[in-house]
Amino acid sequence: MPNNSLANKILSVADDSFILGHRNSEWAGHAPILEEDIAFANIALDELGHAQLWYELYQELTGAEPDRVIFFRSAAEWRNTQLVELPKGDWAFSMTRQFLFDVYENVSLERLVHSTNPRVQEIATKIRTEEIYHLRHTSNWVKRLGLGTDESHARMQRALDELWTYALQLFVPLENERELIAENVVPDLGILRDAWQEKTVTHLSASGLQIPENIDSVPNLRAEHTEHLAELLQDLQQVARSEKFGVEW
Repeated sequence: MPNNSLANKILSVADDSFILGHRNSEWAGHAPILEEDIAFANIALDELGHAQLWYELYQELTGAEPDRVIFFRSAAEWRNTQLVELPKGDWAFSMTRQFLFDVYENVSLERLVHSTNPRVQEIATKIRTEEIYHLRHTSNWVKRLGLGTDESHARMQRALDELWTYALQLFVPLENERELIAENVVPDLGILRDAWQEKTVTHLSASGLQIPENIDSVPNLRAEHTEHLAELLQDLQQVARSEKFGVEW
């Protein structure tokens, strides 16, 4: 199996976690309560840390240094879904997005810990415990807001209506990903989607929220991005790009 198939998959996983972690970090100092300001900042740091582990594996497969990959790629070269690059919105939006992503990560990691690739298995095992905590945390917020006031419920439903189709992009296979699935390096995305949908629908319904209907087909958009990613990267990369790569201060 060519390494580039696995490298492309690992890069997409790393990019999803990194961009979402960066978006979540924008809540630092702005969360609705002090306790949550600390908790959500820690979740953001976890996502960035998990991305670092995947970028290190990407370096092992390709030789590309994580700093170069993060700070010196154009928006068109990133392989994250549009789900994670959207602006943070209000608290309901960020909680809904994190919940949908957390369920995805949990059902994926549950299977990646049994990957036939030792490094994939090692990283998945290392980060799975933290992701279980993330899901527990965001699940509580989804129910709290969904069953809260009329205002909090309305905001949650609007967020879900907007994010549901974006979340389905997580289950669109990459080029040559079927090779990885056949060799049990990564799990089948169809199986993941079924498990994800069962868990999300059950919890969202229990939280008083309705699943959007009449969803159109979801295109493969990991090579296409909204204008929001370029704006985010401009802020993220400007210091690094002010010097040549590898400069020592």
